[in-house]
Order: sequence, then structure tokens, then C-alpha cells
Amino acid sequence: MSGMVVRTTSAVGVGVGLVLLTRPEDALARLAPEYPRDRRWVVRVLGARLLVQHAAVLAAPRPPVLRAAAAVDLLHAATMAPLLRSPRYGRAARISGAVAAAYGVWAARG
Repeated sequence: MSGMVVRTTSAVGVGVGLVLLTRPEDALARLAPEYPRDRRWVVRVLGARLLVQHAAVLAAPRPPVLRAAAAVDLLHAATMAPLLRSPRYGRAARISGAVAAAYGVWAARG
């Protein structure tokens, strides 16, 4: 996997993490408006995790770091499965789980 692709993908991950951490209301208004307001703190936690994870990949884009990032994302994707059909959490779970699964599979190749 090219270093440029890894850096670009991780830079996007840092950006997404920053948005979720600092502007969860905006992200949810666009992607999952039914998500409960009293649970928006979870979006900030996810943003912080993405920020740290992708910053770590940017700092050390080596196979062991990519595999660790992949494991974290695949675990996150798995935890979204029970929520997929929920009227309140389903859309957010499908988006977050799908993105995490895609990144996890991609990063595991690194």
C-alpha cells in the first residue's frame, strides 16, 4: 500500500475525528438527525478515538500500527451490529459500522 494513500486516508480520518469531536451536532444533523441529543457525547468519544487512531497512523504508518488500527475499527464495526435495526441508533450505527469495517479491512492489508 502506498505511503501517500495511507497518509491521505489517515489525514481524512483525523479530519473526521475533529468534526465529530468538536461539532457532533452538525455531523448528526446531516447524517443521523434521529440520534438522541442526550447521547451525543458518544459521538465526541468516537471523534476522539478517530483523531488519536489516525494521528498514530500518520506518525508511524508501519504495518504493526496499521494492523492495530484495523483491529480497533473491526471491533468497532462489530459493536455496531446489535444497533443496526434500531429506529433511534440504526442509521448512525450503519454509517459508523460500514466506515469502520471498510477501513478495518483496508488497513489490515497494510
